[in-house]
Amino acid sequence: MNRTNLPTHIGFIMDGNRRWAKEKGKTAPQGHKAGADAMERIVEECYARGIRHITFYAFSTENWTRPPAEVSALMTLFSHYLDKLYQRWQSSEKDVYHHTQVRFIGDLTPFNNDFRRRVERIERLSDEKEIRMHMNIALNYGGRADIVQAVNRALAEGVTQITEQDIAQRLYTAGQPDPDLIVRTGGEMRISNFLLWQTSYSEYYSDPCYWPDFDGERLDLALDAYEARTRKFGGNA
Repeated sequence: MNRTNLPTHIGFIMDGNRRWAKEKGKTAPQGHKAGADAMERIVEECYARGIRHITFYAFSTENWTRPPAEVSALMTLFSHYLDKLYQRWQSSEKDVYHHTQVRFIGDLTPFNNDFRRRVERIERLSDEKEIRMHMNIALNYGGRADIVQAVNRALAEGVTQITEQDIAQRLYTAGQPDPDLIVRTGGEMRISNFLLWQTSYSEYYSDPCYWPDFDGERLDLALDAYEARTRKFGGNA
């Protein structure tokens, strides 16, 4: 389908993994595994449609309060995902990841040294490819924390009269366009501390399906809704 109004940047709040698992008689870790599979699928779907920037909300600063067993399972899942990313870069050059620059945004200091080294390896490897799409994976990310660290960086660098530009240039997503569209699954209507600064004028789309069931068809529904809207950015139509 040819669209005349395609979002440059889409942010995904991947909600509903646990509810999906509960309805199917599965465990929460199995739900998160299905969610990771859906994430890989949507990377390919976005690439095929010409989306150039995508951000996935994988783990928030608040997610540490979940049951320890679930957090531990998520950490294992993230580790396996890093291995899978690396393996995909070793496969056919037709793989979309050969043309995708990957960035992990958020405070990674709580993760162990091995995990952080593997993150750095993937980011470095993705920089060496012919980049056609940019993907952010938000880990231990919070929108408020993002703004706070940007302000603190500006202060540490001697900025005394902080402007919006000073903050924007120091966010985790600095240098990237702000999201045009935020897609949240699971039927929820919250932003949940996701890219608070960057989404000040983003369009919002809520899909009732749970994230593991989100696919190309559901993505097209979100793109159709986006194309039908008129963005005013606070001005007149």
